[in-house]
Amino acid sequence: MKSATIAFDRFNTLQDEQAQERIRAARAELGDRAVLLCHHYQRADVYQHADLTGDSLKLARLASQTDSEFIIFCGVHFMAEVADMLSQPHQIAILPDLAAGCSMADMANLAKVNRCWRELTEVLGNPDERITPVTYINSAADLKAFCGEHGGIVCTSTNAPTIMDWAFAQREKVLFFPDQHLGRWTGFKKGIALEEMLVWDPDLEYGGLTPDQIRKARVLLWKGHCSVHQMFQENHIRRWRMQHPDGLVISHPESNLDVCRNSDYVGSTEYIIKTIKAGASGTRWLVGTELNLVNRLAEEVRPEGKIVEFMAPTVCMCSTMQRIDPQHLAWALENLVEGKVVNRISVPEHEAALARVALERMLAVS
Repeated sequence: MKSATIAFDRFNTLQDEQAQERIRAARAELGDRAVLLCHHYQRADVYQHADLTGDSLKLARLASQTDSEFIIFCGVHFMAEVADMLSQPHQIAILPDLAAGCSMADMANLAKVNRCWRELTEVLGNPDERITPVTYINSAADLKAFCGEHGGIVCTSTNAPTIMDWAFAQREKVLFFPDQHLGRWTGFKKGIALEEMLVWDPDLEYGGLTPDQIRKARVLLWKGHCSVHQMFQENHIRRWRMQHPDGLVISHPESNLDVCRNSDYVGSTEYIIKTIKAGASGTRWLVGTELNLVNRLAEEVRPEGKIVEFMAPTVCMCSTMQRIDPQHLAWALENLVEGKVVNRISVPEHEAALARVALERMLAVS
């Protein structure tokens, strides 16, 4: 006879090593019924248990290719939503701590995007004929559904240039959310003038823009950002290059434009990892992305004589992803052993169907 759901209070006071032992015991009992996914930004004491690692889209796609009944996603909320939408019907997506959100994703919500669309209608007429909505995969399921419904698409930090080409092939303008910096860097690399890429502030009427500015803009960039990647500044790079003129700088495109323009390489987390691992032995790298990833990568390439340094002078990690700790993971796993599912992430089917349209467009294009 299975017991009732185990309350988290019993785990909150566990010492880390106790939690680690209980994670290992629960995983052994569950066996192949559960697959554990960890994003690159995940803290080391959780990351060590991963079956699959990668960025958000890679992990969701890998999970859907397994036969495991339970997908334990050690990341943030929107990642678990994507896993749920792309997984097989019998699979259940679980987020060990529901408080693990994404501040950037939260900067664009459906109510504000719908208001934006109404205001664009007042200025431009039917926006479905004039603007392609593009949402970064770091967004809620209902915004992906919005894009699916309005002829739009999803992008990742890797395929954003290809997706922007597709978006302009459909219509003359692009509404890009929630991260203005990825949108600006992508447009900049496409040769779009900065004055043709304007920021839409969702807390202001008409995004803080005049009707004439809206009509002239080619890209409307949602006023959103990743707090982690905004810690990196151009002066960090300049100071480091004075000390290490032969060093190489690599940054994530969620960083601001000046950081990207002064970097030798710009790309996704997967791109950063692959580029540094493929680099020559003895090279020195300055990296502009989340601290857990940078520290882990530094240890992995140290035997090759490579030196990897974190760009910001202050500690800078994804605080929301940090919420998934060994205690929460142990709690979620032990409940599964007891036959109880906690913190299931389940996107309503009507919403998931439209979101999958936008995701499938992306997969077909890229």
